[in-house]
Amino acid sequence: MRQKLVAGNWKMNGSAASIQTLLDGIQAGLASVKNAEVVVCPPFVYLAQVAQALAGTSMAWGAQNLSKEALGAFTGEIAAQMLNDFQCKYVIIGHSERRSFYGETDQIVAEKYATALKHGLKPILCVGELLSEREADQTEAVIARQLDAVIALNGIDALNQGVIAYEPVWAIGTGKTASPEQAQAVHAFIRSRIAAQAPDLAQKLQILYGGSMKPDNAAELMAMPDIDGGLIGGAALKAADFLAICQAA
Repeated sequence: MRQKLVAGNWKMNGSAASIQTLLDGIQAGLASVKNAEVVVCPPFVYLAQVAQALAGTSMAWGAQNLSKEALGAFTGEIAAQMLNDFQCKYVIIGHSERRSFYGETDQIVAEKYATALKHGLKPILCVGELLSEREADQTEAVIARQLDAVIALNGIDALNQGVIAYEPVWAIGTGKTASPEQAQAVHAFIRSRIAAQAPDLAQKLQILYGGSMKPDNAAELMAMPDIDGGLIGGAALKAADFLAICQAA
């Protein structure tokens, strides 16, 4: 059985004080989380604070992005080896906001995946379709394209060292929601596509749901056979909500 994984993506939110309060709240209830790995991904500038606060606990931490470059004249970018300095275990790759707001192509995402693996980081690879793509019945084609770019550059076995997160971009912050059955259908497609090349890998691969998972829908979503946890946005900023999702896992 695949272990559940719940990862909090804090995006560009927080302050030193609010993050300490959030971490204290999560840790206070962490004993009630029995079966899931719990991860938080703060903004870069708070990684040192998070690493210090969580050292020696059962929680892991990671970054929200990284550069595909090793080092050099890339103003504003963060290198993988810098994340290693803060003992990051995970890094989010190809989040829908990176793809849509900052023009990250499938090729760039594939290269970032390669960089993460080279430096011992575990990528959380985000894939997902826009509303226009879903309405045009292009969901599977879009996700296949995004997956295939990573596989073409890194090989199918590279997915064994990462996690996939399905983000229905049309259901994030739009008021629209994906039903558990809709989410499961896409998760099953992802697993089946990988299984066509690597059946054993596909069965072990964790696939997270990243479409506005909240305390009131987490249990139903994670009861689906191919949903192995969540990549949590807004609900990860409230300790009680995040813990409720972790407990549901």
